[in-house]
Amino acid sequence: MGKRLTENLSSLYIGAANSLKPKRARRKIVAYVESYDDISFWRSILAEYEDNTRYFEVMLPSQTSLAKGKKTVLMNQLGKQLGENMIACVDSDYDYLLQGRTNTSRYIIENPYVMQTYAYAIENYHCYAEGLHEICVMATLNDHKLINFPEFMKLYSQIAYPLFVWSVWFYRKHILSEFSLLDFCSYVKLDQVSTHHPERSLETMAKKVNRKLHDLERHHPEALEEIESMKKEFDRLGVHPDNTYMFIQGHHIMDNVVLRLLIPVCTVLRREREQQIHDLALHDMQLHNELTSYQRSQVGVEVVIHRNNFYKESPLYQMIRRDIEKFLKIIR
Repeated sequence: MGKRLTENLSSLYIGAANSLKPKRARRKIVAYVESYDDISFWRSILAEYEDNTRYFEVMLPSQTSLAKGKKTVLMNQLGKQLGENMIACVDSDYDYLLQGRTNTSRYIIENPYVMQTYAYAIENYHCYAEGLHEICVMATLNDHKLINFPEFMKLYSQIAYPLFVWSVWFYRKHILSEFSLLDFCSYVKLDQVSTHHPERSLETMAKKVNRKLHDLERHHPEALEEIESMKKEFDRLGVHPDNTYMFIQGHHIMDNVVLRLLIPVCTVLRREREQQIHDLALHDMQLHNELTSYQRSQVGVEVVIHRNNFYKESPLYQMIRRDIEKFLKIIR
């Protein structure tokens, strides 16, 4: 009886162990991405399309070196191998807005085996305005709404939009020595943000932007008609005055706009929670224990923002989904 029980247990163990292995019958589709930070983003969306016939493996473009980046993903030997079992997933940068005016832009837009973010980069998705309050809650464990983040980012975008169009115009004309991407970002960054008067930081930015706009219009009157035409083109592409921040350099939006907004907000929220603990504690021991527990439960906003996945309802994210679904129809 004991021998039979041992044999049954061994059989069950072997069966369970085999079930832990990937299903061999499923097709593996390799998805190459630009950097370590991109793996989680693309893994999250591609996992939605896995079933009993296929699965995705997201990895960096080189198995023999530490080479990373868009060029490595698209322009080496790997780019010639893209197809039913291998795709590239890249940040759009300005290539989506260039609409085929460069070889890279044309390749990304026309190749069904290349998935792009449409937003400038994945950082823009992590900064999606609809999820910024949740970031503050996760970082501070305080649900008090100090600022209307979607409205703030909408106003920020409206101020940046006219100069943003000029930035893309210079990029399309390859006149980067006069007005580079770095130059543009210097005009649309936020200085110190007050949680009591957040509009003041936008007012300061607006003054800088307007001065630069007048300067560009004065020196390039020949571009004005084309600028207006680009605005109509951008509208068709889903780029509007209200969502410009999604198309501005991702690291700039995260470091020089959103974090400069969230850090002071989170500082105030933490102080509020700590003051509440002070006010409600019945004795010093309870005060010490509660403060220690609260402080240990906090997470840095710089860490939490990379976990923000509230962007999944955004129109741009739906465009990525559309491209993946189009690709899956090809390989059926």
